[in-house]
Amino acid sequence: MKTYAFRLHRGQDLKKELIEFTRKHDIQAGAILTCVGALSRAVVRMADPTMTIRTYEKDFEIVSLVGTLSQDGVHLHIALADENGECTGGHLKDGCIVSVTAEIIIADLENVRFSREMDTQTGYAELVVK
Repeated sequence: MKTYAFRLHRGQDLKKELIEFTRKHDIQAGAILTCVGALSRAVVRMADPTMTIRTYEKDFEIVSLVGTLSQDGVHLHIALADENGECTGGHLKDGCIVSVTAEIIIADLENVRFSREMDTQTGYAELVVK
C-alpha cells in the first residue's frame, strides 16, 4: 500500500481536488484514510428516496470523510459538525469549499483495481474490485 498526505487550502473544492489528485497520481484503487479540516460551504446528498441535495453556507468542521477513489470516479461520504457540535452529513457533492484547511491522507491499494459498472438492481454505477 502506498500512502499520500497533502493539504488543501482556503477556497478549494474538496471533491474536485480529490478527483484531480486521483487522476494526477493514477490511483486505481484508493481509500480515504483520514481528513480533518473545515468547510465554509457544504453540499451533500441526503439518504432519502428523493435524493435531496442540501447546500449549507456556513462554517463546519470536517469530523469524518470516507470513501473510495478510482479512475472511474469517487464515492465519498462526509460528516460535518457546526458551531454547536451538531452533526450532519451525506454523500459529498461538488461545491464543498475549504475554509481554512483540509489535511488528507489517501491509501493507494497496490495490485487492486476499482472500477464502477452499472448495477441493474441499484440503477447506479457500483464498485467492482479486480
